[in-house]
Amino acid sequence: MSGPTSKKAWLVLEDGSVVEGEHFGAPGTAFGELVFNTGMTGYQESLTDPSYNGQALMFTYPMVGNYGVNDQDWESDKVWPRAVVVREWCRAPSHRLNPDGRTLDDWLREQGVPGISGVDTRALTLRTREQGCLKCFVTVDEAAVPRLGAKVASMPSVEAENLAGEASVDAVRTYGRNDAGDLVDGSAPDADAFTVAVLDTGIKRNILRNLVRRFNLVHCPWDVEPDAVRAHAPDGLFLANGPGDPGHPDIVQRTVPTIRALSEALPTFGICYGNQLVSRAWGATTHKMKFGHRGANIPVRDEATGTVRITSQNHGFAVDPASVEGTELRVWERCPNDGTVEALMHRSLPVFTTQYHPEACPGPWDSGHLFDAFRDLIASVRDGSFEPGAFPGLHVQGVAPVPLTPSA
Repeated sequence: MSGPTSKKAWLVLEDGSVVEGEHFGAPGTAFGELVFNTGMTGYQESLTDPSYNGQALMFTYPMVGNYGVNDQDWESDKVWPRAVVVREWCRAPSHRLNPDGRTLDDWLREQGVPGISGVDTRALTLRTREQGCLKCFVTVDEAAVPRLGAKVASMPSVEAENLAGEASVDAVRTYGRNDAGDLVDGSAPDADAFTVAVLDTGIKRNILRNLVRRFNLVHCPWDVEPDAVRAHAPDGLFLANGPGDPGHPDIVQRTVPTIRALSEALPTFGICYGNQLVSRAWGATTHKMKFGHRGANIPVRDEATGTVRITSQNHGFAVDPASVEGTELRVWERCPNDGTVEALMHRSLPVFTTQYHPEACPGPWDSGHLFDAFRDLIASVRDGSFEPGAFPGLHVQGVAPVPLTPSA
C-alpha cells in the first residue's frame, strides 16, 4: 500500500499554462489529450476502457480511488489513458473486493501510467469546456517543463495515430454462448444460439459479456477482410466502441468498406465508435466535438416516442446530423442537451446503432434491452418476418413506437 508522497508533478497545456501538483502513479513524462469524465464512480472501469487510448483522463469527482482496485472491474487487460489527473486520490481505500488495500497509486505504478493530483480539476474542466480538449504533457521532471511548454502546441494530434487499431485484438477468437458471460477462446458453440461476428476497434469487456450471454461470438481484428468474416457464417454483425478518429485513413480504407459490405447482408448493431463507422459506411460524415460526452448521466431522447433515458457515454467524435440527410440512414435518438446524434437506423435494412453504451460499466442500465433487441432483430431476419423500418424490441417496453417506414 502506498504512503504519502511529496514529490511534485506538472501538467503542461497547449494554451501555455502550467499547473503544478503532486505526483502519484508511475514516474516519467506522458503526452496525451486532456479530457474529463463526470462520473462519480467507476474509475477502474474507465481507466481500463480502450476508448481512452491516447488521452490524459481527468476526473471531475474530487476524490478518486476510495474503494481501491480489484480484480473484477477491468474492461480490458490494461490501463489505457496515458496519464491521470485528479483533485485527490485516496490513500486508505476500503472495499470488500480489495482486502489488501491496493490503492490507485499502486495500480498506476504497476501499469506504468503517471498521474498528477492536488490540482483544481473543476477549473480545468471549465477551461476544457471553453477551449476544447487540450494537448498536454504530464511530467515529474521540473527541468523539462520549459522544453515541454515550447513543444506541446506543435505536437501532432493524438488522432493522427490509428488508436483503434492499437486497441484491437490481433487475431480471430471464438467464444461459445454461455449464461456466465465467460470469454474462453475456442470454447464450444451453442448449437441453439445465433453466431455474431464482432469487429473489434477497442471493445469493452462488458460488451463482450453481454453478447456472449446471447450469442456465439467470432471476435475479429479491426482490419479483418469481409471474406474472412463470411467464412464463419455469422448470423449478425456487431461493431465495437473504440478510440480515435473514425475518419483516420487506415480506418476509412480498411474497416469502413468491410462494414459496408457485411452490413448489406447481415443484421448489424454498432455501439459508440461503431455508430460513427456505420454512418461513414452508409455515406454520412463525422466531426470532432469540442469536449465530447464522457460520463454516466447523459440523457438521450427517442425521436419516435419522446422517451428519455439516461446513458453512459465516452466519445469525442459524433455523426454530423446534416450529413445523414440523403443517405439510407435516419436519426433515431438525439441528446436533448446539445442535439448530438445518439442513434441511427437504416431505412430498409436491419441495421441500427447507438452512440452511448447500453452495457454501462460504469453507468445506468436503462438501455440494456438493446442487446435483446439485437437478438430479436436477427431472429426476425432468419424467420422472414423482418419488415423494412421495423425493429422489434428496440423501443422502451410499454411505449408504443411511431411506425418507421423507409420513406419517413
